[in-house]
Parts: sequence; structure tokens; C-alpha cells
Amino acid sequence: MAEITAAMVSELRARTSVGMMDCKKALVECSGDMEKACDYLREKGLAKAAKKAERTAAQGKMFTYIHSNAKLAVLLELDCETDFVARTEEFNTLGHEIAMHIAAANPSYIKPEDVPAEVLEHEKMVIMAQAREEGKPEKMLEKIAEGRINKFYEENCLLEQKYIRNPDVKIKDLIVENIAKIGENIVVRRYARFMIEG
Repeated sequence: MAEITAAMVSELRARTSVGMMDCKKALVECSGDMEKACDYLREKGLAKAAKKAERTAAQGKMFTYIHSNAKLAVLLELDCETDFVARTEEFNTLGHEIAMHIAAANPSYIKPEDVPAEVLEHEKMVIMAQAREEGKPEKMLEKIAEGRINKFYEENCLLEQKYIRNPDVKIKDLIVENIAKIGENIVVRRYARFMIEG
């Protein structure tokens, strides 16, 4: 059995636009054979789902989650392509799951592209200062900052966060799985999280 490396997973992801976990699974199933893994994903419909993610999602629904103590609530707009899909059980389940995840994980942004440049710049400066304090060599600081910025995205961007019910899957992978199942693009448009302090 061939060893499945991170580079192989990245290559398959670049070729298919499918999530990392699904790419790894495909490579394991196909004993590391890249071409077979591409076919495997195509058969599973995941590569098709990634293509669907480019289509316009102008229909959808609002979802709410109110925590049992009634002091924490989330309002989420999840969009799809047709009104028909907006009424399906799968779409509604996904909406409720994402709203509940937002309540628990408290993301600040939807995706990395939404993080303002000044916030990123500030974060980078703090990370580089910490790395200097730790005695890391100056030429390594950029690389260290890059790695830790990815960690920042994982903690603060909804799509990059690990799904609270299954930390092996990111929210973006959960959405792609549902795009594959449902056959339409699905987009988190916006959300608001409200909390009564104290």
C-alpha cells in the first residue's frame, strides 16, 4: 500500500477542487493512484459538486438557532439555486447544523477573503513578534507567520472551522458534501449571532 502524502492530497485537491478529507479518502481507496482517485471522486459526484459551487445561488432560507438558556441566538441566511431545494430536508438539516455550529464556535467571518487587510496585518505583526520572542531566526518569521495565519483562519472563519459534530470535517467540506448530494450550489450568505451577557 502506497503511503498517502500531504503533497498527493494537495495535488488531487488542486485537480478536482474537492475537500482535503475526501481527496485523502479517494487516494486511500485507490492505493495512491492519482488517475483512479480522480475517477473515484467523479463517480462519487464530489468533483461535480465543486463545479456546481461556481453557479449562482439566489434562492434560499433564513434559519434560526436559539440555545436552551434563551440567551444565545443565531440568524443565518443559507442560499441555494432553487426554491424547490430550499424546502428539502437535506437543505434544512444543513441550515440548522450550520446555525448551531455558529452559536457554539462564534466565527468572526464567513471566509478568509472576508478578513480585513488591517486585521491580517496586525495578526501577522503579533505572530512575528511572538516568534522573535521565542528566539526563532529572522528568515523563518514569514514562514511561521503564514502557518499561524492559517490557524487564525481555522479559528475565526466559519468555512475553515472544524465542524463541532465532527472535527475531521471543516464546514466548507460539509457544504460541498451537501452540494454533491443535493445537486445545487449552496452558499452561506450572512449570519448574525446574538448573546445576552451575564
